[in-house]
Amino acid sequence: MRVSLILPVALALTGCTALMVGGAAAVGYQVGKDERTASVVAADSAITTSIKGKYVADSVVSVFNIGVRTYEGTVTLSGTVGSILARDRAVSLARETDGVVTVNDQIIIEDRSK
Repeated sequence: MRVSLILPVALALTGCTALMVGGAAAVGYQVGKDERTASVVAADSAITTSIKGKYVADSVVSVFNIGVRTYEGTVTLSGTVGSILARDRAVSLARETDGVVTVNDQIIIEDRSK
């Protein structure tokens, strides 16, 4: 009875180990390819998180799915919104965020009344 329990547990654990090690290798590869320093990557990540938090809390922007990417303080916004007001608000919230150097607005205004 003990052997029948030990074998499945051992197999499950070895599978998890391979996934964890493989996942870590993939992340390490991406970090190794990035030319930014670790502090710049952390700052960019903080900017992106801050902007997304503002979007969630904002009544105009929260209903839309806006992508936010930050690279060395330059924020790129993408996605679709239903009005010029929503796009302008999204850009304004991004520009007001600490650490943002410039905002690249690639948001598309889509008429949803059709």
